[in-house]
Amino acid sequence: MENYKQLIENRKPDIRYLNDMKDVIYDKEWLEKAPNDKLYFMYRKVKEENGLVNHITIVPAKMLGKEYIKTKGHYHSKDNYGEVYRMLEGRGLFLAQKKKKEPGIIEDVFFVKAEKGEYVAIPSGYGHVMINDSSDDLITMDWSSEECKGVYDLFMEKQGACYYYTKSGWIKNENYEQVPELRSEKSLELMPKNLDFLYGK
Repeated sequence: MENYKQLIENRKPDIRYLNDMKDVIYDKEWLEKAPNDKLYFMYRKVKEENGLVNHITIVPAKMLGKEYIKTKGHYHSKDNYGEVYRMLEGRGLFLAQKKKKEPGIIEDVFFVKAEKGEYVAIPSGYGHVMINDSSDDLITMDWSSEECKGVYDLFMEKQGACYYYTKSGWIKNENYEQVPELRSEKSLELMPKNLDFLYGK
């Protein structure tokens, strides 16, 4: 793979500020006094090929009060689209949750620990959040369909994903009506061979 730094050179990132994230933060007491800092950076469409687009995301190490820094979290505009992430630098956690028609009822939720060079596949129909639980920058590249858009409404309505990752470990988000026990899945050493799930097939 080419050097990701060349892909973002001379590009201006979209920046996610704390005020953009206030609806999904666990530590509300900390949030009341926290400055509106830059949290993470998104370089959109650094590559486009075969109906897929690549984005690069940089999540610097930081605590959001008691919670580890994370992305805002999104579902896809169509439930049949999946996504793949490659860890370019650092390490992190991915939380993925599948909802029923009732948005507050989660039928499945899992997390993946991933290190530099590994891949994480987000199945079709799963909303997901990326978390930097390390002391280094987390940098990822993702693959998704050019027809796929991120939808943030449920995460904002429920004040985050169905679990938060904090200094005390995983904490269930009580704003959801029904949440199953959290399970773990393994990261992948290689890119999945069959990418049909990225195209909604």
